[in-house]
Amino acid sequence: MNDFKRRSAEINDLLCVLNVLNWDARTQMPAGGSSPRAQQLATVSALAQEKLLDPAYAAAAQAASGDDLENRAAQQALDAISALKRIPAELTRELALLKSEAQEVWARARAANDFGLFAPALTRMVELNQQLAEALGYEGHPYDALLNMYEPGLTVNTLLPLFEQLRAHHVPLLRAIQERPQPRSEFLNRSYPAAAQKSISLALAQKFGYDTERGRLDESAHPFEISFTRQDVRITTRIQENFLSGALFGTLHETGHAMYEQGVRPELSRTVLASDLLGLYAVGGASYGTHESQSRLWENRIGRSKAYWNLHFPQLQEAFPEALADVDTATFHRAVNTVRPSLIRVEADELTYDLHIMLRVELERALIGGELAVKDLPEAWNARIKADLGLDVPDDARGVLQDIHWSAGMFGSFPTYTIGNVMASQFYAAAREQMPELEDTLLRGEYATLLGWLTDNIYQHGRTYTPHELLTRVTGRGLDPQPYLDYLSSKYGELYELAETTETVQKEQTE
Repeated sequence: MNDFKRRSAEINDLLCVLNVLNWDARTQMPAGGSSPRAQQLATVSALAQEKLLDPAYAAAAQAASGDDLENRAAQQALDAISALKRIPAELTRELALLKSEAQEVWARARAANDFGLFAPALTRMVELNQQLAEALGYEGHPYDALLNMYEPGLTVNTLLPLFEQLRAHHVPLLRAIQERPQPRSEFLNRSYPAAAQKSISLALAQKFGYDTERGRLDESAHPFEISFTRQDVRITTRIQENFLSGALFGTLHETGHAMYEQGVRPELSRTVLASDLLGLYAVGGASYGTHESQSRLWENRIGRSKAYWNLHFPQLQEAFPEALADVDTATFHRAVNTVRPSLIRVEADELTYDLHIMLRVELERALIGGELAVKDLPEAWNARIKADLGLDVPDDARGVLQDIHWSAGMFGSFPTYTIGNVMASQFYAAAREQMPELEDTLLRGEYATLLGWLTDNIYQHGRTYTPHELLTRVTGRGLDPQPYLDYLSSKYGELYELAETTETVQKEQTE
């Protein structure tokens, strides 16, 4: 192992330690441990940054002259070093401290339904992210600097036209659906014992291909996936005994993330190509949007499909015989694809989900730009929910306090969920084109065919390619929302018998 690889491995080890500490803090750590845990995270973050900014590491990267993989790794390291040099060490330390403390305060504020309890920590988090944006630099809006940390190359000027295109499609389709009769779905809110929910969710994750020899399922306030190399990739879910869909589809969503990390080539473990050096995060995915494309693909394109439930609904019915006694497969499939505006993003249907993302992006862009004060955030949130979804927000817990992202300092990450939706449809269209047999294998529940294609084309490469390079390699073009729009129009046109919408989509697909 040469000097560059050795130093990169040590940095990745520290990033994996940070992931372990964060996983524990979000799953098992008692509330009293938050303050010392914040110090521990800050210390390890500082150590990782010190190793990154050690002149000897830059020299080792410059001296690296291996194959294409090593050359790409060396260039990514040099780019990260250049960016990190612009960030004051004290800012990095304060952010690490605040992230841990703020997440604990957020959890208490959410439980107490008290935004005021969280507001001081959030105010400071906004201030630190504004400082971070200034340190990193930008040409247009300060939000651009933060966007680039999660989705390289993404800017406000490229994001807003995409959002306008999606809104122009989603809102009329939503209005048309709202005029149609709604399927029954009350049975999703019956009693579903937590232990049985966890058991069936894990079983379905394993059917997709989640390797529990290298992973596990736990519970947390907000579902997430986290990895400590491809050999240890963990997921969590949130279980509510009176709502089946939350844990079920939350688990399938995180399974998509997890299979991405488990599919990274072994030789990329403990290298730059499995490390987000700028974000100080051990991750193998090319970007947050690319990662989200896989969670949304497995959760929605597969997990909410008719073919999937034709196969697996009997297993679900066996797990909950009383609650699902009067429900058949077709009724369940329609219920879990119901379009109904809701308050909670992670429980939103596919069509209204992007509207939740647009709301958050608009608000956090205004916060970072100094156009919106934290104290006015709940009012602004509630107004947008009313305008976009026609809903009144009853309390902060189901409003501005529902997401963990801002408490974790993840300003700029929300757009990647919609980017992921768009990418997911592009990747799926490419897979179907390259494998004519794909639909037949899915009808038989043979998910290894799709998983193998995704592993070969996406997962194995880790962070070797930029998201744009990867998308172009796999699909032949850059970000293109049309396959996503066609998918939504076709799916909901059929489910809600919107003949005009379905005919329009079919016409577009044949032109």
